[in-house]
Amino acid sequence: MAITKVFDIANRSLAVYRKALDITSHNIANANNPNFSRQKVHFATDSSDLSAGLVWGNGVKIADVRRYRDSFIESQTRIMNSKYNDNKRQSELITNIEKLFSEPSELGLGNMISKFFNSFSELAASPTSNPLRTNVVNAATNLAAKVNNLNKSLNDIRENIRMEFDDKVKQLNKILVEIHQINKDIKSNQVNKISINDLLDSRDKLLNELSKLVNIHVTTSSDNTVNVSIGGSFAVDSYHVREFEMNNDNGVLSLRLKGATNSVILTDGEMNALATVHNQKVTSYRQKIDKIVSTIVNEVNKIHSTGYSKTTPAQTGLNFFEDYRDGILRINQVIVNNPNMIAISADGTQGNGDLALRISELMDMKLIDNSTIMEYYTTLVNEIGNDGLLNKNLTESSQLVLDQLENQKQLNSGVSLDEEMTNVIQFQRSYEASAKLIKVSDELLKTILELV
Repeated sequence: MAITKVFDIANRSLAVYRKALDITSHNIANANNPNFSRQKVHFATDSSDLSAGLVWGNGVKIADVRRYRDSFIESQTRIMNSKYNDNKRQSELITNIEKLFSEPSELGLGNMISKFFNSFSELAASPTSNPLRTNVVNAATNLAAKVNNLNKSLNDIRENIRMEFDDKVKQLNKILVEIHQINKDIKSNQVNKISINDLLDSRDKLLNELSKLVNIHVTTSSDNTVNVSIGGSFAVDSYHVREFEMNNDNGVLSLRLKGATNSVILTDGEMNALATVHNQKVTSYRQKIDKIVSTIVNEVNKIHSTGYSKTTPAQTGLNFFEDYRDGILRINQVIVNNPNMIAISADGTQGNGDLALRISELMDMKLIDNSTIMEYYTTLVNEIGNDGLLNKNLTESSQLVLDQLENQKQLNSGVSLDEEMTNVIQFQRSYEASAKLIKVSDELLKTILELV
């Protein structure tokens, strides 16, 4: 074997182990990067030459720089990401709704309802008492203020959810554009024989971010690009990227492809949580509040309109409540201005308070779905609490699964500093040995030249 052959093998070896040190340094530098997958150099014997009937080796080469990533773990992580962020966001939103009801406390709607009916019970015992009539007006005013504030707050929550949903759509579209660009870069790098490992890490990070927003399905092509669909609707590949938009049809939030008529089927993710709470939860809670308040208005007015006021002459046919529309409870302004207009006398005599007693008894009557007003309201409060607790429990269980998946991911893809430092020493020694081999070859060449 010619001395130049030794030079070639040693030179090739220097380049290989310098590259190996570069990759090891890259691993060490990204040891604390949660989105990085460790890379490992795989060596192979370089192609041999056949000369003078003998096979001459050509040293070492880098066969591959392998990126360690478990596709199954990645897939499961994306699925659980969607579930976790769905449950977490629903839990947060419902907890905020639960706080609006201020239960149990004196400021809660339940207490306001009780005080309203109790004020009629007290008035029934002394129908001509001006202070007790004023108490009825005050109790009704407090009840109306609580109902109106509660409905306004629920409307505000719906509006905030709508704005957040719109922001999430913009975020989703931005991520899709970035995935599309990385797909293109991966194809380009492979044509130019440039490593795509870091690009794959960046794309996995984007896919995880996307899975937090919506439920996605990802398929990987033979050229390492991905095809992503959202709720069964195509979103992005290496050639195309679609744009999504928010649809708010009759107060129902949904996600759809821009220009399409059908909505995307959302099952998990933050955007599904927003749509679920906006379209179902808040709507259901509002309907039940409306049923409670409408029942109070209708039943109280039904009795009150048959009674006679304390005025001279006594008046009848008055409704206690003006109306309840669009979430606003209005008390008859005539009664607010003059509590003597409260009509609780059944026969027109000043000392009669029969109707006040009948109104107070409404609280114990089964007026809503075979339940009393307070029983129905308590069921609503419990429903909200149970919704929040259920999503909190689901969030915690999803978090446990995600933690387990993250541990498995780190075992497979995480960087071990001890292992990398061992590789540094090993590659450094090999590099030094290759350098010494060049020095030996140089001395041999000098010896031959001296002989000549």
